[in-house]
Amino acid sequence: MRSLRTARRLPAALVALGLAAALGLGACSGDPAPTPTSQPPAGGSGSAAEALPAKLTTQPAAGAHDVAPGDPVKVTVADGQLESVTLTNSEGKQVAGQLAADKRSWATTEVLGYGKSYTWAGTATGADGKPVQLSGQFTTVSPKRQVSGSLNVGDDKTYGIAMPIALTFSSKVTDKAAAEKALSVETTPKTEGSWAWLSDTQVHWRPKEYYQPGTKVTVTAKIYGVKIGDGVYGKQDVSASFTIGRSQIVKGDTRTHRMQVIRDGQQIADYPVSYGLDSDPGRVTHSGTHVVMEKYPTYSMSNPRYGYTDVNVPWAVRISNNGEFIHGLQASVWAQGKQNVSHGCLNLSPARAKEYYDGVLTGDPVEITGSTQQLSPRDGDYSDWTYSWDDWTKLSALSA
Repeated sequence: MRSLRTARRLPAALVALGLAAALGLGACSGDPAPTPTSQPPAGGSGSAAEALPAKLTTQPAAGAHDVAPGDPVKVTVADGQLESVTLTNSEGKQVAGQLAADKRSWATTEVLGYGKSYTWAGTATGADGKPVQLSGQFTTVSPKRQVSGSLNVGDDKTYGIAMPIALTFSSKVTDKAAAEKALSVETTPKTEGSWAWLSDTQVHWRPKEYYQPGTKVTVTAKIYGVKIGDGVYGKQDVSASFTIGRSQIVKGDTRTHRMQVIRDGQQIADYPVSYGLDSDPGRVTHSGTHVVMEKYPTYSMSNPRYGYTDVNVPWAVRISNNGEFIHGLQASVWAQGKQNVSHGCLNLSPARAKEYYDGVLTGDPVEITGSTQQLSPRDGDYSDWTYSWDDWTKLSALSA
């Protein structure tokens, strides 16, 4: 009882002192209390240690030799922004280029030349606010040989629904994969297709199925500056934009001696025909999907093996490179629709041949059935449709 009464009589000052001590012990963590700091400025790194100098990277690197002009040429910066960039050739001409909107990269917008020296210059500002100079040189390759390419299609032309695109090189391509990577085909509507190497100098592109009528097609071969062999480089880019016309398919059967013309799904003609003589492998008309290659108002035909030279025929439409045409021939009208007596061509009367000739487009398919011989890749430049799709895609240099 006595001790309790004593506690109640403790002075208020002592109680306050004890409470303060207890609070002090409860707040202690062994570390001093944090000191408030100011926020880093907007866009800053947060501390002086993180304010890094600009780091410049050039492609190609300074000191590089034998650079392919088709390779990317650019400057990038880390921890900073580009202020100015110039690339100057040995004649003192500046190469055109474009600075990115974020000022972190610059790239050329024109191609470089072969066998030239180029010098970088410019500045960048780092996150630390200090300028860094851009410098360095590189040289481009002097090719042993330059190879050109030519297309079988032209700008603003209209072709049939089976039209293959053919790119022919002026000499042998040994790095087909590098060359094919430089090729592109854009179609509207989108059309599945593939490149296929049919020889060391020729690569074709065809759709998986016939084009839809009205398809817009642009083919681009950006081969300039591309290494396509040992010391061999592309000479110039080539391109073409064209349109696919209406759908027209010829369907012919050597056994019935007739051919039908199907336009946009409707039959518009059914002609009596004399095909090649089936009993002679040298004269038979081949079965398979042919493609119209070209046409002539008159054409001179010769085949010394069968005893004729310079025989002029009217309204000749070439459908393969093995001598097969659709053309007029008055001399075989008696056999047309009844017998196959030609030397491989589809003979029509001159009037019917003219009617067909007037409506045909390069690239129209001609599907022949019923003969003893099959069209094959050996039969010419437009034999693309003799391949199955699986076999076709295997001819790409980029196939898996």
